[in-house]
Amino acid sequence: MTSNHRGFSTRAIHDGQSPDPTTGAVNVPIYASSTYAQEEIGKHKGYEYSRVSNPTRTALEENLASLEGGASAHVFSSGMAAIAALVTMLKTGDHVLCGSNVYGGTPRLFDRIIANYGIHFTYVDTTDLNQVRRAIQANTKLVHIETPTNPMMQITDIRAIADICHQRRKEGQEIDLSVDNTFMSPYFQRPLEWGADIVMHSTTKFLNGHSDGLGGVLVGTTPEHKESFAFVQKCTGGILSPFECFLVLRGVKTLAVRMKQHELNGRVVADYLAGHPKIPTVLYPGLLHHPQHELARRQMSGFGALITFETGSFKNANDVLRRVRVCTLGESLGGVETLISHPASMTHAALGEEGRAKIGLSDGMVRISVGIEDAGDLLQDLEQALSVL
Repeated sequence: MTSNHRGFSTRAIHDGQSPDPTTGAVNVPIYASSTYAQEEIGKHKGYEYSRVSNPTRTALEENLASLEGGASAHVFSSGMAAIAALVTMLKTGDHVLCGSNVYGGTPRLFDRIIANYGIHFTYVDTTDLNQVRRAIQANTKLVHIETPTNPMMQITDIRAIADICHQRRKEGQEIDLSVDNTFMSPYFQRPLEWGADIVMHSTTKFLNGHSDGLGGVLVGTTPEHKESFAFVQKCTGGILSPFECFLVLRGVKTLAVRMKQHELNGRVVADYLAGHPKIPTVLYPGLLHHPQHELARRQMSGFGALITFETGSFKNANDVLRRVRVCTLGESLGGVETLISHPASMTHAALGEEGRAKIGLSDGMVRISVGIEDAGDLLQDLEQALSVL
């Protein structure tokens, strides 16, 4: 049976991770070497210098390409480093169409750094296909979306956006569609199967799964993607270290079982919050009243573990967050522990008050990344924390 026909869990555990041929070690070793011995000038065993390539990194990249169904994967030192590598495909004068409701660090990078090099950005609500069609310009080279969005949990129709981009290709305009798949992981959503060209993850989150390492990945579909991203790794050096690669490989082995438990708990917590008399709004695509619930069911095999809910004010949010005991107040998401945060002052502070208002992010909103603890303990913790409302 070929790798592509094996089940997800089997590929997560085995692809790119054959036992070490020298020792028989089941886990890929941490190749903590900056350079490699060469037999003679121009003759080596596939590795020359670890900025260019490293055996532990190769194993991880082969694994992640398999899980997303891509032609190649390239890992970077953080999720933002991966986004930065993505836009190196662009040139002065090019245009990027980006979702208006994405992780706050993405528009910060685009507007405050990349725009200085003559690359132009437009932000639209990508759940509205007419907005997308109208915003594409003659010089648009990249459409970048996030679905579900952070933290408003809006769902973009990947197939529909891909069709718009591909129609432009038929007309002679080359546009890549990239999808930030961090919230879902390839276990619950595989954008390439819906027509996307590139998938991006912050491996810091669910892929690693243990809140102990930063990283990012770009999974491409063409030889040009492979060449471009490998060249960026070589030239900029923003690579993932062998140790961090080892941590992600370790995490990915349990991705399937973790994601199942994340979602089971996520549904329980979402139902509890939706029924709480003091919580007016709960944003979770698994809830039947979510406006894009049916789209989520169609393009995702699960609803994940991210929930955003409204407490009514900054004071209320602060009061609740100060009282949690099982949930941990902190940035990030996707770890085995439940993390709870205040997006307006944390992940999306860089948008400013006006920017947050445009996407509907209030000062009273709280985002929770539901972990894999006992669900009953999470509900008790939220019950006592929400009692201040």
